[in-house]
Amino acid sequence: MVLIEQTARLERRHEVRDDESIRLLRVMLRSREFEHRAGLLCRQGAAWFHVSSAGHEGLAGVAQALRPDDLVFPHYRDRALLMARCMSITDMTRDLIASRDSHSRGRSMTSNFSDRRGNVFSMASPVASQCLPAVGAAWAQQLAGGDDVVLCSIGEASARQGEFFEAIMFAVDRNLPVIFLVSDNGYGISSPTRGLAPVHLPVLHDSLVARVNGVDPEEVRAATLDAAHKARTGGGPTVLWCDLDRLHSHTSSDDHRVYRNSDELESMRDPIDVFIERLITRGILSESDIHAERNQARVDVEKEVLSAISEMADETSNIHSHLFGASHNGILRMQGGFETIVDAINGTLRRGLSEISEMIMFGEDIEDPKGGVFGFTKGLGSAAGGRIFNSPLAEATIVGAAVGLAGLGRRPVVELQFIDFVGPAWNQLTNQVATLRWRTAGQWSCPMVIYAPYGAYLPGGGIWHSQSNEALFTHIPGLRVAVVSNPVDTELIFLDAFASNDPTLILVPKHLMRIRHSGEPVDPVSPGLARLVTNGSDVTLVTWGNGVELAVEAASVLASQEVSVEVIDLRWLVPWDRETVQKSLNKTGRLVVVQEDNRTSSFGASIIADLTIDDDNFSSLLAPPRLVARDDIHIPFHPDLELAVMPTLDDVVHAVLSTLD
Repeated sequence: MVLIEQTARLERRHEVRDDESIRLLRVMLRSREFEHRAGLLCRQGAAWFHVSSAGHEGLAGVAQALRPDDLVFPHYRDRALLMARCMSITDMTRDLIASRDSHSRGRSMTSNFSDRRGNVFSMASPVASQCLPAVGAAWAQQLAGGDDVVLCSIGEASARQGEFFEAIMFAVDRNLPVIFLVSDNGYGISSPTRGLAPVHLPVLHDSLVARVNGVDPEEVRAATLDAAHKARTGGGPTVLWCDLDRLHSHTSSDDHRVYRNSDELESMRDPIDVFIERLITRGILSESDIHAERNQARVDVEKEVLSAISEMADETSNIHSHLFGASHNGILRMQGGFETIVDAINGTLRRGLSEISEMIMFGEDIEDPKGGVFGFTKGLGSAAGGRIFNSPLAEATIVGAAVGLAGLGRRPVVELQFIDFVGPAWNQLTNQVATLRWRTAGQWSCPMVIYAPYGAYLPGGGIWHSQSNEALFTHIPGLRVAVVSNPVDTELIFLDAFASNDPTLILVPKHLMRIRHSGEPVDPVSPGLARLVTNGSDVTLVTWGNGVELAVEAASVLASQEVSVEVIDLRWLVPWDRETVQKSLNKTGRLVVVQEDNRTSSFGASIIADLTIDDDNFSSLLAPPRLVARDDIHIPFHPDLELAVMPTLDDVVHAVLSTLD
C-alpha cells in the first residue's frame, strides 16, 4: 500500500497539464527564433558575438520543476531555460548588444547570464567556475533551514575541470540541496567528448547520476522534479546528465562544418521537432496550431528585438562605478588591549562571531581543539554558535564556497593556512570574488574576508611557507588588500573588513604575529589611511608588514647620524593612501620604499612609478627614489640562505644614505 501511494504521488508530480506543455513549446520556439535573429544581427554588424543555444531548448523543462526562490547558476547555452524562468526576449537582446540596460550594463560577454530578481546568479566565462559558488549557496540555504535548492548548470566538456569534482565532493560531504545539470552535446568546441566526459569514465558514483534524454523537455522536467524533491527532503545532490545535440556552431566565430561531417549534422535531434510531434500525437495541438505558434513566435521576437536593438551603450564615465561598494555597514567599536597580533585576530574574530549573526568561518583545521595552525581561532567554538567549520584541504573550495555564501547574505570569513597555498583558489579569487560586483553593476556583491599568514623572516619556511607576493593581489581590481604590523591595526583592519560590502584580503606577517606590544601605546588610525610611524624631514620611508620593523630600526640608527627619517606604514595596499605619502614626499624630497617581496613588477615599484610620473612630485625630488627589495629569487629553506636573500637593516640604511649623497 505504501509503495502504491508513493508511486501515485510520483505520477502526480510528473503530470503535465496541456497549458503547461503549450507554454513550454512557446518558450522553445521563441528561444530558437531569437538564435536566428541574433545570427542576423551579428552578420549585419549590430552585434559582435553570439553563443547559440539551439538544440538545448529541451532544458526549458528544468524551469517548470523549480520554484521562484530556488537559485540558478547558469551555463551559456541555457537561454531557453532562463526564458522559461524569468528572462524576456528584451533581456536577451540587451545582453546580446551589451546595452546600458542589460544585466551587466555591457560589462559581461553575451550569454554570461544574470538576473537578480529571478534568482539567476551571475555567470563568469571561465568554465566550471560557477560550481563551487553554487555549492556555497546551497550550503547557505541548508544553514537557513528552508527547502530551497540550487541548480548548477554546466557543459560536459567543462566537467573535466577540477572544481567540478571539488564541488560534487563538497555537496556529497555536506549532503547539500544542489542539482548539477550537465548538458552533454558531445563537443567541447570542436573536440568530441564521447569517452572523455566523466559520465563515460568510472569516476562518478551511480547513486549520484541520473541519465536524461535532454532532447525531451518533459523527461527533463520529470528528472528535475525528482532531483529537486530529493534535495528538498534531505536526500542530497544529484547529477542530471542530459544527452542532447548542439545544432549550431560553438559560437558565431566558429563553423562546425569544418569538423563535423554532413551525416552527423543531418542526424542531429531537434528538441522542438520532437516536442511538436508529441503534442500533435496527443491531440493537444494541430498542424495549423503549430503553424500559428511558429508565426506568432517570429512576430513576438521581431517586435521585442526591434524595440531594444537601438538602445545605447552605457556612458564611458560609468565604467569605474561598482568596482567597490559605496558604503560600509556599521563598524564595530574598537576594543583594544591586545598584546600580540594573534591575540588581536582571535579577539576580533570572537567579537565578530558574537555580534554579527551572518558571520560564518571556514578554513583548514580552524575548529577547536586545534584552532588553526597558528591558533587564530582557538577557543572560538562557544562564540561561534555552530558557525565555524573545518574545510577540506582545498583552497578553491574554501574561497569558492565563500562566494556562494556571500551571495546569499552570509558574511564569510575564511582562513588560508599560508598565502603561499593560494594557487588553487586563484581562479575563484580573480574570476569570481573580485569581479562579481563590477560585472553585475552592483546587482550582486561578495562581502567576504580572507586572511592568511604571509612573509619570511621566520627561519625554516622555505619556498612555500615564506612568500609575500602581495603584488599578485594588488593587481586584481575589486579586491581590497591590507597588511597588518601591530595589534591595534590588526583589530581595526579586521573590524573594517567585517563591515565592508566588498572582499578584503588581510595578510598577516608570521614574523610579527607573536611579538608583544605592551610598551608604548599605538594610537588608532582611521580605516583606509596609512600610519605615520615616525616624523621626519630628510627622507620619506614607505613600507608595510615586516618592512615596518626594518624601517623603524633603520630610522633609529640614522637618527644617531643626524638623519631624520619619516616612516610610513601603508597598512592598506588597495586602496593605498597616496595623499599621505605624497605630502611627506613633497616635504622631504627623497623617497625609499622597503618591501620583502621580490623586485620585478612589485607593489613597491608601482608606488615609485605612480608617484614619479606626477610632474609636481618629480620636480620636487632631490634624489632618485630607491627600492629595497628581495632579488628575483625564491626563498631558501636554510636560515642562513634565507637571510642572504632578504632585505636587511644595512640595506635600508644604505638606501636612505644614498639619497643624501
